[in-house]
Amino acid sequence: MTRLGCWLAVASLVALAGLADAGSNCSAADATRNCIDGLVVPIWRPFLDLTTGDRVLRGVLYFFVIAYMFLGISIVADRFMSSIEVITSMERTIVVKRPGLDPMAVQVRIWNDTVSNLTLMALGSSAPEILLSIIEVIARGFEAGDLGPNTIVGSAAFNLFMIIAICVVVIPKGEIRRQKHLDVFCVTATWSIFAYVWLYLILAFFSPGEIEIWEGALTFIFFPLTVFTAYMADIKIIQNKFLPHRYRRGSHGQMIATEAEEMKMLENGSPQGGTDPALKAFEEHRQEFIELMREIRKQNPHITPTELQKQAEYEMISRGPKSRAFYRVQATRRLIGGGDIVKKRIDKEHNKALDALVQAQEKQLRDNTCKIFLDPAHYTVLESVGSFDVVVGRDGGPEGLTVMVDYFTEDGTANAGSDYIPVKGTLTFYPEDKHQKVTIDVVDDDVFEEDEHFYLRLTNLRVRTKDGIIIDPTRIGGLPVAQLEMPNTATIMILDDDHAGVFGFEHDHFQVVENCGHLSLQMKRHSGARGKVVIPFRTAEGTAQADKHFEMKEGEIVFEDNQTEATIDIGIIDTEQYERSDYFYIELSPPIWAKKMNDLSRIQERFQRRMERKRGSSVASESKDSNTETALAPTDKSVRAASVDLLQPSSDPRRSSQSNSPHLTSRFRNRLGSWIAGMKGGNGDDEVTTALTPSQLEIAEMGKPRLGEFIKCQITIRESKEFQGIVDRMIKNANTRIMLGTHSWREQFMEALVVSAGDDDDDDEGDDDGDEDKAPEEPGCMDYFMHVLTVPWKLTFATIPPTDYIGGWATFVVAIFMIGVLTAVVGDLASQFGCWVGLKDAVTAISFVALGTSVPDTFASKVSAVQDKYADNAVGNVTGSNAVNVFLGIGIAWSMAAIYHWNKGTKFMVDPGNLGFSVLIFCCEALLCIAVLVLRRNKRVGGELGGPTALRWMTSMFFCSLWLMYLLLSALEAYCIIPGF
Repeated sequence: MTRLGCWLAVASLVALAGLADAGSNCSAADATRNCIDGLVVPIWRPFLDLTTGDRVLRGVLYFFVIAYMFLGISIVADRFMSSIEVITSMERTIVVKRPGLDPMAVQVRIWNDTVSNLTLMALGSSAPEILLSIIEVIARGFEAGDLGPNTIVGSAAFNLFMIIAICVVVIPKGEIRRQKHLDVFCVTATWSIFAYVWLYLILAFFSPGEIEIWEGALTFIFFPLTVFTAYMADIKIIQNKFLPHRYRRGSHGQMIATEAEEMKMLENGSPQGGTDPALKAFEEHRQEFIELMREIRKQNPHITPTELQKQAEYEMISRGPKSRAFYRVQATRRLIGGGDIVKKRIDKEHNKALDALVQAQEKQLRDNTCKIFLDPAHYTVLESVGSFDVVVGRDGGPEGLTVMVDYFTEDGTANAGSDYIPVKGTLTFYPEDKHQKVTIDVVDDDVFEEDEHFYLRLTNLRVRTKDGIIIDPTRIGGLPVAQLEMPNTATIMILDDDHAGVFGFEHDHFQVVENCGHLSLQMKRHSGARGKVVIPFRTAEGTAQADKHFEMKEGEIVFEDNQTEATIDIGIIDTEQYERSDYFYIELSPPIWAKKMNDLSRIQERFQRRMERKRGSSVASESKDSNTETALAPTDKSVRAASVDLLQPSSDPRRSSQSNSPHLTSRFRNRLGSWIAGMKGGNGDDEVTTALTPSQLEIAEMGKPRLGEFIKCQITIRESKEFQGIVDRMIKNANTRIMLGTHSWREQFMEALVVSAGDDDDDDEGDDDGDEDKAPEEPGCMDYFMHVLTVPWKLTFATIPPTDYIGGWATFVVAIFMIGVLTAVVGDLASQFGCWVGLKDAVTAISFVALGTSVPDTFASKVSAVQDKYADNAVGNVTGSNAVNVFLGIGIAWSMAAIYHWNKGTKFMVDPGNLGFSVLIFCCEALLCIAVLVLRRNKRVGGELGGPTALRWMTSMFFCSLWLMYLLLSALEAYCIIPGF
């Protein structure tokens, strides 16, 4: 309805011009002033003494031609804004050092948002108005015209009044939108009012009717000053340098307005200067991705990871903040049947990833190298195993290939001959062989000793041809036909089985990713594997909380006879955090010997042999000690020495669990007594325990299971790299540079020829309905109509270089050139349209031309008002654009003309009459508009856009009335119905 009202207002001006007699113009020459040849388009002759029917027919034809030209300008501006988005979205990598954490690489934008909005973005959205002013001056021989300057003022009025009026009412019911960067808005709003006040001053005050060089040059200089002051406000350099902290930390009376997250940070006392704004924005953006993925997963529990990622990317881009360029391009492409650029680009990026995966698989299939490897490369065997096989595998390679490899054993802590039988030889893999085995014998003895290991190494790989020639596979040209996979050495661990075993974890620390579901922590048994042993365990909290981050568990692990490994399974709860480092503990309790060795006599025999060896070594050492002062009997002395040597604490880990005395705990005595009683057939524990001799107790202590070095393991729960990678990829893909950029001319021509469903903007408001599985929409009749209508423009502008070339600058230059050509044509046609319908250039400019150049901005602002969290794109950029229009469009054009006339010795004259009156009316109404926006930030409304239904409609109607009043008064003054200045 608002758009229809705009066109009705333009129609009323045409009717007003038709009712006004030509003689009512301020001068008789004004009736035919715009009936001249244009810079590009000559006037349709004859143009004098036409009938009313001819004038109407020509007016209608020109109207539709100009409308079609405006459509073309919108499409080429789409390409122009895409290049600007690519340029301003360039990123750099910064490495952030974090206390207690690994450094993190963060991608941040090179361009400041405020600077890009006031320079390239403003140039992109206002290029037709700026170029029209410059081209008109050149076309008229550096004389002033009415079309360009009045188009700038009329476009500013439409942007400020009508676009904001539309944005106020389209906000969903019950919602508001506030300016995030209020200080930047205040600066740009001030400059936008000053720009038009300054325009009036140079027209009617400093040198009335004449524009001097310094006036034009100073007008242009105000542009970089606007950018600089807005940038200073954005980075808050004045507040940070000169204002005390208390003024920025208070909850009332602040000079700056920050979002809720910044307010919380200030209230909590976080240091303002200690947070990099780019890093803060990156962290907030990443956290929004994570929360969105959780939300989608809750709504669709069975969604696939790929679909989850695509939906999250689309939703995040739809909800998240975007530049004005993005909204401008999106509005234009939906209008011309280009479809939803976000959905199309996300599908394209995922298809690229799938193609890359397929190519990687094909590359792997093309690999013709035969690989020889150990399968596996680590073996653990009991001392009593006798013999075992080490498996060597073969995979891939060309058919009909015979491969030979040498092998040999090598000592580690185990010695060849006494612990194992050394082997050496050659394995031959015939074409049909996939595995070969090397058999190794292990020597079993009765001596208690630590676990030992040795190695089996593969070396000297060679290939035998069909002719029987043996060659080195690495000396053949190109890729080697065969190679040894690393590691090429197998480690064989021999476990001593003459003891119940030492139990524990391999390490005291273990890491697990949060999305693994459960943890399987391995326990090892070494230095023996005799008997059935039960190991109690339990979990204990650290920074991780039980049943919130991990499963609280307490139980037992059972090792059967000759079993050397077991696992503890603990559930891990996925909290989907981007970064985390929570930890808890798993603790082992002393082992319980559930089922001992069946042959007690064997224990006694082995112990007696060990005791005899120890006694012999003890007597020998005592005979060499000349300083001995003890006078014990020889037999008692040797027995006592052996007992002390056996039972006293030692640094030897094999004896670290031995008691300091033969007096064992009552629990162990009871268990040992019941075991012996069961074997001997006794009836009482006490009798058997009492009957135990010191030697039997020592034997039992030697065979007792014990805990090893690591009996408490810290489990650290880290973030899922897969989840982190998805989030990182989403952040990368959420860059609108990827959404709007193009890679090749082929891609651009394909997009130009394909019609897609142009989603209605209002559909975005209903995204919260939860209908995530709806089928993709098919193009409608209107989509096909607009596509057919705009195909010539699409194909023409598909010749513009892709945005990937020279970082988007090639697209920028060619697109702005094409915009200039079309603007020159529109300027000629608009002036001649006024000739046919009787409209002056000034009236045509503030109504018809200004409306045509502002329609894409209207669509873009409407969508940004609905989708953005803040009102900056919808409101803030309007004021910035209005200021830039004057400083560039008027500053450049009039500076050129003033310099030209100064060089010719003449003066550049500009009639301040109608233009000055129009500027003054706009300045007064703009002050009222800005004041209303500021007042709407109070608690009753809450923000510039939206708010209570009655107030939003009152605001919108007031802004619309301001625009209509501006049009009416300017038109009446142009036709001398009311007096001007």
